[in-house]
This record gives sequence, C-alpha cells and structure tokens, in this order.
Amino acid sequence: MNQKALKTLEYHKIIEQLTEYASCESGKELCRKLVPSIDYEEITTSLRETSDAVTRIQQKGGISFGGVKDIRASLKRLEVGSSLGIIEILFISSLLSASAKAKAYGRHEDHEISEDSLEEFFRILEPLTPVNNEIKRCILSEEEVSDDASPGLHHVRRSMRSINDKIHTQMNSILNSNRSYLQDAVITMRDGRYCLPVKAEHKSQVSGMVHDQSSTGSTLFIEPMAIVKLNNDLRALEIQEQKEIEMILADLSNQLAPYLEELETNFHTLTRLDFIFAKASLAKHYNASEPIFNTKHEIHIKNGRHPLLDPKKVVPINIHLGKSFDLLIVTGPNTGGKTVSLKTVGLFTLMGQSGLHIPAFDGSELAVFDEVFADIGDEQSIEQNLSTFSSHMTNIVRVLSQADSNSLCLFDELGAGTDPTEGAALAIAILSFLHNMKCRTMATTHYSELKVFALTTPGVENACCEFNVETLQPTYRILIGVPGKSNAFAISKKLGLPDYIIDEAKNHLEAKDETFEDLLTHLEQNRVTIDKERIQIASYKLEVEQLKARLTQKEERLDERRDKLIKDAREEAQRILRDAKDTADQTIRQINKLASESGVSKELEAERSRLRNKLQDVDSSLSLKREQKNPAKGIDPKKLKLGDGVKVLSMNLNGTVNSLPNAKGDLYVQMGILRSLVNISDLELLYDDSVSAASENRSKKTGSGSSSTRMSKSFSISPEINLIGMTTDEAIPQLDKYLDDAYLAHLPQVRVVHGRGTGALKNAVHKHLKRLKYVKEFRLGVFGEGDSGVTIVSFK
Repeated sequence: MNQKALKTLEYHKIIEQLTEYASCESGKELCRKLVPSIDYEEITTSLRETSDAVTRIQQKGGISFGGVKDIRASLKRLEVGSSLGIIEILFISSLLSASAKAKAYGRHEDHEISEDSLEEFFRILEPLTPVNNEIKRCILSEEEVSDDASPGLHHVRRSMRSINDKIHTQMNSILNSNRSYLQDAVITMRDGRYCLPVKAEHKSQVSGMVHDQSSTGSTLFIEPMAIVKLNNDLRALEIQEQKEIEMILADLSNQLAPYLEELETNFHTLTRLDFIFAKASLAKHYNASEPIFNTKHEIHIKNGRHPLLDPKKVVPINIHLGKSFDLLIVTGPNTGGKTVSLKTVGLFTLMGQSGLHIPAFDGSELAVFDEVFADIGDEQSIEQNLSTFSSHMTNIVRVLSQADSNSLCLFDELGAGTDPTEGAALAIAILSFLHNMKCRTMATTHYSELKVFALTTPGVENACCEFNVETLQPTYRILIGVPGKSNAFAISKKLGLPDYIIDEAKNHLEAKDETFEDLLTHLEQNRVTIDKERIQIASYKLEVEQLKARLTQKEERLDERRDKLIKDAREEAQRILRDAKDTADQTIRQINKLASESGVSKELEAERSRLRNKLQDVDSSLSLKREQKNPAKGIDPKKLKLGDGVKVLSMNLNGTVNSLPNAKGDLYVQMGILRSLVNISDLELLYDDSVSAASENRSKKTGSGSSSTRMSKSFSISPEINLIGMTTDEAIPQLDKYLDDAYLAHLPQVRVVHGRGTGALKNAVHKHLKRLKYVKEFRLGVFGEGDSGVTIVSFK
C-alpha cells in the first residue's frame, strides 16, 4: 500500500489511537507496524480475532497486559548459560504472572461460547507456576533478596545484624564519653565504615583512622580503633552476602533455562493478545462493527461515521460503489461534506484491510484492493515550483501509471486550478480512462460537464451532498443518483449580495447551462417532495401497525372476558343447583316429618311459605346481578372529569378516569396497577363511597398493604446499587433504604458497588451490614463480579 495514500487519508492518526490502547511496549510496537493487508484470508482472520476480543470484553471486561516485559535479550543470555540479574529475573516473573492471569481470563464459563479464534492463544500459554513462585519467594524487589532465599544467606545476614548491634553499642559508648570533642552527636558512615564527626582541633583526643573531612576542614570523620576489627568483619560479611546472592541468582537462572521455548512462546503470544485486545478496545471506543469483505470490489457503507471527527457532531453517510456502477461523481457546494465522504471511503478501506472494525452499522461491506490512491487537498510547493494544478496533475500521472482493476482511486476537485473548460475536459478524459480499466473511482467536482458525463455514461453515477438553501447549512447527507448544485446564486443572495448583481450574473450564463441548472433544481424539488411523502407513508404505516396491535389486544381482552363470564355463569349455575337440591331435600324431609305428626296443615303451610321466600330471595339476587351487568344510563362525555369513579363492565372492575375521552369515545381508566384503554359505552359512573368501597375490597382481596408494597417493589427494585462518588455520610442512608426495599421485594441477594479507592467506603458498608438483622451474609465479589470493588449481600 503506497505511503502517500496512508498519509493523505490520515491513517497514521488511527494507528496513534490504536497504540494508546496497547498495554505493553511490545504490543505498542506491533500497533505501530500495522499496515493494510491485501490477503483476503489474513484480513478475515484478523477481523474475526478483533470481533472475538470485543465479545470477551463485553462478557468479562477488559484485561491488561502491562506486566509483559521484553525478555528476548535475557533468553539469549540463558541460552548461552549466563546468569541473570535481579531485574531480568523479575521481568520473567512478571511475564509468567501475566501469562497466568491471561490463561485464567481465557477460561470459559459453562454459559459462554466454548470456542473462538482466540482460544488457541490462551491454551498455549504456560504460566510455569512452580518456577514463578520460587522467584517470588527468593526476590522481594529489585533491591532486596529474601533472607530465606538460601540457608547461607540467612546465616550471613544474621551475623551481619549481630555485628551491627555490637558496632552501635561501641559507637554509642564512645560518643557519650567524648561528646565535647564531637562536631555533632551522631554516627555516620564513610566508604561503608562507621565513623564519628570529630572537631579538627580535638582529633588527637580520639584514636582511630581518618576517612574523610568536611569541605571547610573543621570536621574529621574518624573510625575509632575500638571498632576497626568489627568494621572489617562487617565488610567481609557483605562480600560473602553478595556471593550468596549471586549463587541464588545462578540457581534461579538454571531453573529457568529448561523453559526457554515456553518463555519465548509466552512473550510472543501475550504481545499478540495485547495487540488484538487493543484493536477491540478501539472498536468499542468508536462503537464500531466488523465489515464484511468481498473480492468483487463492491463497497456498501451503512451509516458510516468518519472516526477522526467529533462523534457528537458527525453525520452518518451511506455510500455504495462497485455493484451497478464503478465510478461515482460527487457534486455540491463547498463545506458540504464531499471531501469527508471521500476520506471516509478510503480510510474505512485501509482500516478494514488492517483488521480494524469500522464505525458503521452492521452489514457494511468493503472490498479488498491491492492499492488505494488518493489525490486530496492542496499540495502546491514553491520550492518545487509546483502550482495547485501542477501538484494535482503530478499525483494523477502517477496514479494513472499504477492503477488497475484492483485499485480504489479517490480524487478531490478533479481538474481544478486551471481553465474550467480545459479542466473539465481533462477530468472527463481521466475518469473515462479509469472507467474503461474497471477501477473503482470516486471523484468530487463543481463542473456541470462532469454531471452530464455521469448522466450519459453507463456504469457512472451522480451523487450530491445535500444543502439547505433556507438555512445556508449543509446537511452532510450523500444522495446517490442525484447531481448536485453549487447553489452559488442562492448562497450569495442569502449573504446579502444585491439582486441586480445576481441577475446580471444569470445573464452571463449560457442557455444550455441555465437549462441544466433548472433541470437540477426541478430534480431536487422532486426529491424533496418524494422524501416528504416517504416519511408520511412511513408514519401512516406505523399508525396502522399501532391500531392493529391495539385491535389485537382488545380482541384478546374480549376473549378473556367472554371466557370469564362463561366460567362464572357455570359456577353460579352449579351453586344454584346445589342450593336448590339441598333445599328440596330438606323440605321433603321436613314434610315427611310433619305429615306423621299432629297439626299437619299449619306447620306444612309454614314450611311452604319458608320455601317460597327462599326461592324469591334467590330470584331477586339473580335479578340484581343481571342489572349490574348493564349500565343504568349512558355517560355524557362532556360531564366526565379526571378522577371520576367508574366501573368497567367488560372487566367487572372499579377504577378512576385517567384521561378524557377522544372523538371516538376512548379513554384511559386506572384500575389499581392496571391502566387500560376502554370505550365510554363500557363504563358506569360510581359514587365516591363505591370507589372507596371497591378500593377496600381490593385491599382485602389482595392482602395487607405490605404485600401490595412488596409486589410493586419487586418490579422496580434493581439488583444493584452504585455508591461510587458518594461520601460515607451520603452513601449509608442510600444503602439502608435500598436494602430495606430489596428485602421487602424478596430479592435473594443484591450487589453493592463501592469501588476500591482508599477502602473507607467499603469498610463503612461492611460495618453497616453487620448491624442489619435481615442480612444473612456478605462477601467481596470474585473475578467476573467486580472483584474487591463490589460486595455481594444475601438476605435471610
């Protein structure tokens, strides 16, 4: 891929952003060396790796490879049998720790996809845990080796501590007895030996060896003779200590030597993973998607956003090229987005062929090109005696000599910078040559001749950048199939240019130019009209779908109502039959009893009256129920007010009016937690006491107020509360209320996010949880739950 196109399309800025997402230096180096590939298999493999890394980040969060150090030089030294230094061994330990962390990250849970393109990278990692643990046991830091690294080192350091104690005891004794001779009552060191700062005039009073003097000569640093032997012994032990450390490092080096191949594999694998996850992080930053590549040289970008523009301001564009036409000519006013569309197509192609996701909708298609040529921007050079036209023509000559059917060519303002007539003729000839070679080409221009060329040439298509003349603002939308206008007259008029000058300018237009501009204006007006009608049709379609959905819901409610009525009627009939049978049986028994006794007629008549009254009661109750199913009288929509108590007959439920009826008589009624759209003909007005009674009945039917609260909370309580950013005084009341609500909602456990920070908020949360009786247990989160930044709370 030619370097000029990479520079012109600002590919290096994408690489700079990618490099920032890499964790280790070797991974950053891979990012800096990334260039577009022309191999289809390599491109698709690289894109699949990026997509799999994005999936893993979404499932498990990101992973850092900051512990990966470049150990290749150390491995060469091990290969020839050399011993490594402390820092080199610590670098290897850091690499092994990163390998263990990455291997644990690569393991899949049961519910996750078991295989992807990154599985092999994680599988071949070898953490060498025993060797790494030995290194950590022996070496505590870059400057400290553990006392327990070897028995010899332990013995030497114990002896050194003993001698140090003796030296300090002797020095303190001398210091206290000769305090008047000393410049300062301190013990200091010179050349690794303990000394006292003695005044120069009293040097004869302190016997010993002079090691140094102050810059003024007033102080001599003397090693008392009483501790010379102790200092000598200490120095000998220090030399022995260094030998012991060298032996320990040599032993650790020998333990690492058999694993040279594994260490090198770990280094290259982790570097590659860091590079892949950097691409995935960049894709997340851009909210990008994986493009679909083809070998047919077809491009179809759906809602593409230039990655270097402000994502809050950039307008997505839709462009297709290579299927029904291979040459696209984009026209329109300046600052309308023509150059951005060129750069978007070129940069997306470079990013995709580099294995990077592009900021566009899923399903966007790109093609594999051997070369991408771009002639964009003003490259005039005084030093090289090149004008704007000359610099552009120099680039174009190079493009024409190298381009073929596997090339993508991008030209900005082709033929500009010279006589318009000659420039247009040259532009048509250049584009015709590339069109005949089947190059995929995209060019921007202001020349009307090129618009006519696109209209009259098969395989060539016009496009324009939409411009709102009323507001003098471009919309940045690319409209393929419509030639654009420069709108010079309209823009000039809006900016205040007098009408007589604009009319004079129009008189200088040739008749054919004016006719063509009128045609473009007519096409633009038709396009705007079609767009408005299309939006209106879409609105009608949405409204029809909503009406259909409401009709379906109403039919379902009617079916449910019918089934309920039939079920209730059957149950009522069965109850009446049972009551009638029980009454008849009891009456027969009573008549038989009375018939065998005296006074039959009087008691028998009384029994008949009782039975007759009971039947009348049953009949009246049935009549009452029938009356309740029909409204006493219709409701006047004008008299209906918000909050009026009504009964929905089809549902046999009481409620309140939540909205006034529309022209069709439909309105919303609130029935407890249910809000439903019903017709006014299905309603019956209730008095206030009826509504309150119905509310009380509902309370009795549904249970206590707490159970109702519990039901509502169970639908609204989140299983997680975020306390990050709060102080302890702010967080604890919020946490207390949330835990009460969660416990009432019968949540089995919740997740409290408090972050790591200084640990003050975490400690306050744990202290508060210990005081709550309904908390069964709590624990810090594990890997995948947020680690120590969250606390998992289980209720009793």
